[in-house]
Amino acid sequence: MARTALVIGGGLMGVTSAWYLAERGFEVTVLERREASALETSFANGGLLTPSQSDPWNAPGTWLYLLKLWREDSPLLLRPRAIPGMWRWGIRFLAASRAAPWWRATEANLRLGLYSLQSLRELRSQVPMDYPHLSAGTLKLFRDEEAFQDSATLARSLTSLGLQHRELTPDEVVALEPALSHVAQELVGAIHYPDDESGDAHLFSRGLEQRAAQAGVKFRYGIEVMGFKDGRGRIDAVRTSAGAIRADAYVLAAASHSPLLATSLGLRLPIYPVKGYSATLRLPRPEQAPGVPLVDFEQKLVVTPLGDRLRIAGTAEFAGFDTSPNPRRSAHLLRQATRLLPAIAEAREVQHWNGLRPMTADGPPILGATPHSNLFLNAGHGPLGWTLCAGSSRAVADLIAGHKPGIDLTAYSLARFGG
Repeated sequence: MARTALVIGGGLMGVTSAWYLAERGFEVTVLERREASALETSFANGGLLTPSQSDPWNAPGTWLYLLKLWREDSPLLLRPRAIPGMWRWGIRFLAASRAAPWWRATEANLRLGLYSLQSLRELRSQVPMDYPHLSAGTLKLFRDEEAFQDSATLARSLTSLGLQHRELTPDEVVALEPALSHVAQELVGAIHYPDDESGDAHLFSRGLEQRAAQAGVKFRYGIEVMGFKDGRGRIDAVRTSAGAIRADAYVLAAASHSPLLATSLGLRLPIYPVKGYSATLRLPRPEQAPGVPLVDFEQKLVVTPLGDRLRIAGTAEFAGFDTSPNPRRSAHLLRQATRLLPAIAEAREVQHWNGLRPMTADGPPILGATPHSNLFLNAGHGPLGWTLCAGSSRAVADLIAGHKPGIDLTAYSLARFGG
C-alpha cells in the first residue's frame, strides 16, 4: 500500500512538493485555504530565477541603513506598527548580517539556487508545460561605481561555486540590450548573469498542478488548516475546517503562514512576511520590451518580459500580514521603472498586486526534518522562492522517501537556529 503525504499550502512550494512526492510513489493530497493554487506569494512575483542574487538582504553594515527605513518612497520601508511582532526576528536578522554568517548564507543560497535551476530544467524536459519563460540571463544595472565594484567582486568570489557572470561597460550594455540606449549615460556598468532564467511563476504552478492532478495528486481548496495533533513525537493529524485529516508524512509549505501553524507544536520558525509590490502591463508595441530581464540595483526593482506582458516588481515593506494596496508605493514603482523604459508611461492594462515574501532571519530557507518525525518543512524562501522551489521540493521529497537528497540539507535545517 502506498504511503500517504499531506502538503499544507498550494503555492509554488506546495505544488512542486506534491509533484516530487507523487513521483516517488506517495499518494498526495494538497490543502490550500484559497479557492485555487498559487494565488498569493506565487501569483505575480518578479518572475526571476536568479541564483546570481543569492546574497541575503542583511549584508554587513545593514544596521547603518536603519534610519532610512522610515521614508515612504524608500525601497525598504519599516512600518512602526510591525515592530512589536518582529523584534525577535529583527535581532536575528541583524546578528546574521555579520560577515561570516552572511557569507555562509550567500553560499548556501547559491548552491541551492544552482541545484534548483538544474532540477527545474530537468522537470521541464520531462513534463512539457506551456508558460512564458526565457533563458536570457539577467542584466544587473549600476549607477554607482562603488556598488558596481562591490557586486563584481562578490560575483568573482562565487565563480568557484558555479556562478557565471560578465562585467559590461555602458556601451556593452546597450549592445546587449538596445532598449537601454537612452539611459546608458547614467550607468557606470552592469553585470550579465547568463545562466539565470525568468518565467511566470503563477502559470508554471497552474501547469504543474494540472500535471500532478493527472498523476493522482488530490488538491483540496478552501480548507483552512488550524494546527496539528501531536502524537508524542509524531503528527497524528492536522486540524482543519473540514475536520481532522491524517497522513503518513506532512509537509508544511504555507509560506508566511508556516510559523503560525507551527506554533501549535511549540516550534518557532524565524520567518517574517515582507510585503512586495508588482505591476503587470502591456507596452504599446511589443518591440519596446527588453529582451533580457533587468535588475536595477539602486532602485531595487526588476523588469521582466513575460511573453506579451511586462512584469515590474520591487520594494520591500515590513508591515506584518498587511496586504492592502498602497497606491502611492505602486505609483512610485512605475515611475522608477519608467526611468529605465520610458515606453512604460504609455502602458495599457496595468494590473497592480502585492504579496508577502516569507523571509528567514538569516536568508536561506528552512528545509527538511523537524523534532516531529513525520513533519517536514519547505518554507522561508524570501525573495528567492521561484529560484529555489524545484530544488527545495525535490530535496525534501527525497528525504521523506528515504532517498539521499541531491544537495546536503544541513545549511537549511531548522536545527541551525538552535531549535
